[in-house]
Amino acid sequence: MAKDTASKTEAPEGEGEGEGAEGVGKKKPPMMFIIIGAVAAVLILGGGGTAAFLMLSHKPAGAHAEKAPKKDEKKKDDKKKDDKSAAQVTDGPDGVVFYTPADIVVNMQTSDGKPTFLKLKLTMELPDRATAEVLDANMPRLQDMFQTFLRELRPEDLQGSQGSYELRMELLRRVNLVVAPAKVNTVLIEEMLIN
Repeated sequence: MAKDTASKTEAPEGEGEGEGAEGVGKKKPPMMFIIIGAVAAVLILGGGGTAAFLMLSHKPAGAHAEKAPKKDEKKKDDKKKDDKSAAQVTDGPDGVVFYTPADIVVNMQTSDGKPTFLKLKLTMELPDRATAEVLDANMPRLQDMFQTFLRELRPEDLQGSQGSYELRMELLRRVNLVVAPAKVNTVLIEEMLIN
């Protein structure tokens, strides 16, 4: 019986303590914590917003005005030098013009069926810039001619100085057929890699 009364008395006390604990638990945090949290949030959001604004903002109007005339003054040839896939045209000695198309990569035939690739970097010597414009206009035909001709070659065909001389002469003949009546003076092999 003593236990029953003790448990009955403990229960009301526990409930009383629970109510008292809930009252203490519902206490609001000190005003200082709220102020510090608000200031921290403003600093973080403000700093992030400022950083985004500075990183994404455009340059001042004066900076654009200074650069705009320089872009207009560039020639088409300068723009092509920046683009690695476009042909490059440069002036050479004695009034000749050098025309360098994009590198040519083809899969060559081999007797054993092993995949072998040929990479060519060519430069063509032209009599004038008008011929360079003719080459630009006929570039799809030239690329087709390069691909179909070079795919039929075997690595043995290109060995030694005789092989590279015959390759130059055959490419010159074929280029002149494509661009006729314009004429290319010579085809120069700047780089030839067989892998």
